[in-house]
Amino acid sequence: MMLETVGLLLVLLGTLFLLLSSIGLLRMPDTLTRMHAGTKASTLGTLLVISGAAVLAPHLWFKLLLLALFILLTNPLSSSILARSSYLKNGFFNKSGIDDLEADS
Repeated sequence: MMLETVGLLLVLLGTLFLLLSSIGLLRMPDTLTRMHAGTKASTLGTLLVISGAAVLAPHLWFKLLLLALFILLTNPLSSSILARSSYLKNGFFNKSGIDDLEADS
């Protein structure tokens, strides 16, 4: 009973982070902040849901661990690639006017 409660709380907390991430994608003003909302909160939310699933179904811990490692390895990489391609195509739409990558492109 106690483990079920902990597992369900982890899944609920992860779902809330995923909801906040989707709201952040809609509300953030520029590319960089959208990238931040789309990767940080969604990665944490997904890992919390996976942790909750591991608590609820301990026989699947190895598969869930592999899934969590895959997410931890691919989310930062895909975010970096998306940010770079967005910059090369359109430049960043930020309010600061500072372009740190201008000399690198």
